Amino acid sequence: MTKMTISRGMLGIFAATLVMPVVAQDEPTGFLEEITVTASKRQTTLQDTPIAVSVLSSNDLKDAQIQDIKDLQFLVPSLRVTQLQSSGNTNFLIRGFGNGANNAGIEPSVGVFIDGVYRSRTASALSDLPNLERIEVLRGPQSTLFGKNASAGVISVITAKPSLVETTGSASLTIGEYDQVVVKADVNGPLSDVVGFSLSGSYSSRDGYYDNLAGGDALGQQDRIGMRGQLLFAPSDVLEVRFIADFDSFDEACCGVANLQDGPTGGAVRAIGGNLVPNDPFAYQGYYDFTPENDFLTSGASLQFDYDLNDSVTLTSITAFRSLARFDNVDIDFTSAPLLDPETANRTDTGIDTWTQEFRLSGATDNMNWMGGVYLFDEEVGQETGVLYGDAFRAYADILTGGVPGNSPLNSIEALFGHAPGTFQGSGQGLIDVSTMDDTAFSIFGQVDINLGERATLTLGANYTEDEKDVTFNSTGTDVFSNTDLNSDLTVFGVPLPTVLFGQAFEANTGLPPTPANIAFIESVAPGTSAAINAGVAASISGLQALQFLAPTVNFPNSVESGNTKDDDTTWTVRLAFDLTDDVNIYASAGTGFKASSWNLSRDSRPFPSDQAAIEAAGLNVPNLAYTTRFADPEEATVLEVGLKGQWDYIALNVAVFDQEIKGFQENIFTGTGFNLQNAGKQSTTGVEIDVRWQPTENFQGTFAATFMDPVYDSFVDAEGVDPVTFQRITVDLSGTKPPGIHELSLTAAGRYNFAVGNADGFIRAEYIFEDEVQVIANTPASLASREVSTINASVGLAWENGFEALLWGRNINNDEYLLSAFPSVAQAGSFSGYPNQPRTFGLTVRKYFD
Repeated sequence: MTKMTISRGMLGIFAATLVMPVVAQDEPTGFLEEITVTASKRQTTLQDTPIAVSVLSSNDLKDAQIQDIKDLQFLVPSLRVTQLQSSGNTNFLIRGFGNGANNAGIEPSVGVFIDGVYRSRTASALSDLPNLERIEVLRGPQSTLFGKNASAGVISVITAKPSLVETTGSASLTIGEYDQVVVKADVNGPLSDVVGFSLSGSYSSRDGYYDNLAGGDALGQQDRIGMRGQLLFAPSDVLEVRFIADFDSFDEACCGVANLQDGPTGGAVRAIGGNLVPNDPFAYQGYYDFTPENDFLTSGASLQFDYDLNDSVTLTSITAFRSLARFDNVDIDFTSAPLLDPETANRTDTGIDTWTQEFRLSGATDNMNWMGGVYLFDEEVGQETGVLYGDAFRAYADILTGGVPGNSPLNSIEALFGHAPGTFQGSGQGLIDVSTMDDTAFSIFGQVDINLGERATLTLGANYTEDEKDVTFNSTGTDVFSNTDLNSDLTVFGVPLPTVLFGQAFEANTGLPPTPANIAFIESVAPGTSAAINAGVAASISGLQALQFLAPTVNFPNSVESGNTKDDDTTWTVRLAFDLTDDVNIYASAGTGFKASSWNLSRDSRPFPSDQAAIEAAGLNVPNLAYTTRFADPEEATVLEVGLKGQWDYIALNVAVFDQEIKGFQENIFTGTGFNLQNAGKQSTTGVEIDVRWQPTENFQGTFAATFMDPVYDSFVDAEGVDPVTFQRITVDLSGTKPPGIHELSLTAAGRYNFAVGNADGFIRAEYIFEDEVQVIANTPASLASREVSTINASVGLAWENGFEALLWGRNINNDEYLLSAFPSVAQAGSFSGYPNQPRTFGLTVRKYFD
């Protein structure tokens, strides 16, 4: 289906909504309630906000058993969440755009704000948030008001302020499958007439659901502890001060990885005593030689002042400091063979400290609302990563080179260079990388809403952002084999290795020493012999090079690479909204977004090809150095959108038709042992979003939301990747192809029915989530790794007048099976692996409210 065809169809849907019967009512007679939003940093109703935004109320989140932000995708079809090695490696996508997982040098394209404070990494946004008012998901670029790193959208979480009127509280206990236990408690109330407080705590524990057949712990285990406190000081009608502090600790063993295709390396894994469950993405069991560790601690505090300078102007200040500490160690080969040292198999130790400050003035006149401000950002990132070979890796490599453990071509190469047997890829060899990044940024922003008569409003906004990063990278490589240049630099007694191998092969095939006279003689009787032997030598060297997984790189800053990027951009928004009637408004908008350069802090951080000559001239070149990228240039987003919002007595309808693109989209591509960060030329999508709320009676409410999209790489000429068979780096042209993992059709439907049983009020709720089939690995057959989602969740609850509640819930009750993501198996050419979704779970929650 072409983009033009889809665009016309979307416009047809939009046009059809304009001719719906519209009857204005002097007195509302329906059951729908108004929904409050602050998507434009000003409190309005959802229907009066001409922005594509989805709003989830506290009741929606509670009834649907939403545990943290990553579960939101079950209620918002335009939002896609992918969890990888841990909860901290979670990636948010809105309208198919988003990145930020698996690399501390990449901030996400979808900005997450909790009570107005930016969370710069996904791990710092995962938190149990009590007393939620709502969560708003803003779709499309939001850089004008939210600054940098909102080029794809924003998730804004709003919690309730402490009460100055009455003391309330609650306590709850949840039990579920896999020995899940969740305990929560909170209290909220006044300390005086002008000071209120709230305090909450939570504990969550669950066993794993992915069995380790090698005898270790099941994967998927979780232990979480969280605390959050607030103080509200309101000494007068013109001043309000709000202080928030929070702390969350996560201890996980994540996550189960399935073998999708057992390639030629599977036999080698088994030959050295390892095992795997072959070709079964949903076995929910595997073989691992150790239990992964995923620990992270996030904490922070914020202080917000709101002061009315006069009747029409308000000053707001939000100051925040956040800290994130992470430790991950994962069995990245996902087999029971000890290919990697279990102490440092794929260790990542990360610390991130972030300070933010926002000053904002807002006000109103008779025909205009306005807002302006400045935003300051300072962040320090420190990271140490390591991967070291285990006891069995050399035996594994011996088999892959056509030999047997202890006797392979590697032995011959070692002998030629005077190394002791077993030197290459010995236990404990590998890479240790240490990196830092200092990021400072500021934004100046403003927006004005001008009333053009009684029914039309023109919105103009602009934001100037400047972002500077200073990065260091220091890599220490002890892998002797990966540090050996098999092509040119190293020689055997002054003779290049290919020449030595040619002589050995010539003598083995002809029985003659490889003298010039003998070579000429053989060529005279068997032309092409030398060429054939050279081809064999080249193939042999290429096969050996495929096993040089941990090639060294060049540390920086150096005389060629400064380790500095400085970016700036001005983004803007223009929007015209018009009230057709008291119940229906339409809008048209255009806007841009910006995301600054992102740095690759993984072991695949390598100089740009454009720096090769200078690197070599400066004497910085190292053996087997591949020239790829250090960082990805800024993203620049543009969106054109038209929308309709209507609310009548029993039904509310929101429609948005959009054409969105990001130039220089930052792609983080897995290459088998690391990640290559680069820019796609342009990625775009045209789509339509429909959101319906329907409440025909007081006891029933239904919701339906759907997103139709046509995503495409308009230009991605030099996409870096890895050949799944040879494991060599390759460059492919993905222009005109569909980005992996982005569905053309996503929808959610939910219904809730309220009823009474004796002296209790009850409800029953069901949700259906559908995403059409999509390929999840670029440039591979969809049959190898595709995803289609068709999931049902349900809950039933009772609430009594004495404050007790009971909720019986089920997630994925139809046991739908799909892949979250997939990738070429690590150091296993020709094999593929994937992350399966969580299986069906049931549970019971009991809660008591106090007042």
